[in-house]
Amino acid sequence: MELGYRRTDLRRHLVEAVLRGSKTATASLRDSFEPNTDERMPEVGEQLLLVGWDDEPLGVVETTEVRVVPAGQVDLQFARDEGEGFESVADWRAAHERFWSDRAITDETLVVCEWFRLISRFG
Repeated sequence: MELGYRRTDLRRHLVEAVLRGSKTATASLRDSFEPNTDERMPEVGEQLLLVGWDDEPLGVVETTEVRVVPAGQVDLQFARDEGEGFESVADWRAAHERFWSDRAITDETLVVCEWFRLISRFG
């Protein structure tokens, strides 16, 4: 599981939130997966290697739920589950529009909402 971009403060922040247990969800754009790319959609029960700042292995997470919803239907619980301190869906949306700044995000843009749990931590 690669959160944010390699060697960025955002990745460091997101990974630390997973390791603390405060981040139990992440969002992706639906068009970042098959058939538009070679990347498979996340699946419930799938286990992924959690990588850190420089792609070093830090633990294993297991996907517990996946939903594809229009951006306009992302709810406050999901925003909170992302563990980034979002106080509102508007805060969540603004942060993700900045992150996905190379794309136009509308209320209809499909978002993959993925929940997970940390099942193993290395070191």
